[in-house]
Amino acid sequence: MEHKLMSLEEIAEVSVRAIEMEEAGQVEEGNALYRTIPLAPHLAMFVKKYLGAEKLIQMDWNLAEAEAEFGAGWLNR
Repeated sequence: MEHKLMSLEEIAEVSVRAIEMEEAGQVEEGNALYRTIPLAPHLAMFVKKYLGAEKLIQMDWNLAEAEAEFGAGWLNR
């Protein structure tokens, strides 16, 4: 899935849909949708530092904000 930056409105809309999915019993699908919301750069860096870049990639979070802040290729540095 393409990672992209989102407005606060988009984040709110995705969050509401993810919660609705979870409440409907679609927990995995809701969690997957929630991970499309950009992870805050400081959290992405924390996970990279303590769990490693490969684990962060496996978690499949949207890393668009981290890339915008730290630059392209930041996971490999």
